[in-house]
Amino acid sequence: MKLALFNDHRPGLVRGDRIVDISDVAGDAIMGLVPTQRMPAILERFAEMRGALARLDGGVPLTEVRLRAPLPRPGKILCAIGNYSEGVRGVVLPLGMFLKASNSVLDPFGTVVLPKKQARVFQHEAELCVVIGKPARDVSRAEAMNYVFGYTCMMDISARGLTRAGATGWYVDKSYDTFAPLGPWIVTRDEIADPQKLSVKLSVDGAPRQDYNTDDMEHDVADLVSWASEVSTLEPGDIISCGTNHQGLGPVQDGETVTMEIESVGRLTVSVSDPEKRSWPKQVDTEMAALVRAHREKLAAERKHASEPA
Repeated sequence: MKLALFNDHRPGLVRGDRIVDISDVAGDAIMGLVPTQRMPAILERFAEMRGALARLDGGVPLTEVRLRAPLPRPGKILCAIGNYSEGVRGVVLPLGMFLKASNSVLDPFGTVVLPKKQARVFQHEAELCVVIGKPARDVSRAEAMNYVFGYTCMMDISARGLTRAGATGWYVDKSYDTFAPLGPWIVTRDEIADPQKLSVKLSVDGAPRQDYNTDDMEHDVADLVSWASEVSTLEPGDIISCGTNHQGLGPVQDGETVTMEIESVGRLTVSVSDPEKRSWPKQVDTEMAALVRAHREKLAAERKHASEPA
């Protein structure tokens, strides 16, 4: 199933090119919540609603509604650091995450607004996003997938060069309003046969940029959920963005349209506005891609050398 929010944050079930209002199934108690809390409550009670949802039909064309981010204010947005092998095998970097402000969430077809901060460049990062369905604390890797409700798309928009040298975390680079386009809906876990075998693509004004597969992920979805739950209790509606492959990254700038698509999950499109009207070369950042890959190749060579007999 695909769950979405639309118009005035009414919950909906997406079937093909139509959306069915599920407000009656959700009930007065959920619909009486503030809009940002409706989807987390639905996720928590989804098992008891599922039969009624399966019997719904009708609906209206998606083209006639305004899709909203399926989780307008997640309790936590956890983002994996790197987490892709970049095609270089032989070394696995330690798992790490950072928090991105929930206020950075943006609706599908919304506008990313670049701040006045003088970043070196602003870039896109297309990422598979895991949606938590029930409270998870200290869960094992073997149990972790039981706490995953489903998946959605997220663009981790990033300002490069603002984090102070030597500082940890990327709050100032990652958390501006509109820097987390999310959606267009949540696909339930059972709809995805293997989250480690999904194509992820992103284009800018139709020109291809990122094009990778989640089989290159260093720490898989189960690892991410288990690791995060050891630090802080995960709640329904929390999201974990799985990181990105840096091959194919490039700038986003005023007037552009950015579209990402994850196989079996969905397509997310946003526009970009820059009040400062700055510009960068409209091309893939090959320098960053080469540096990331070279770093991994160096580590792999060092590990191989260390394992060889003297």
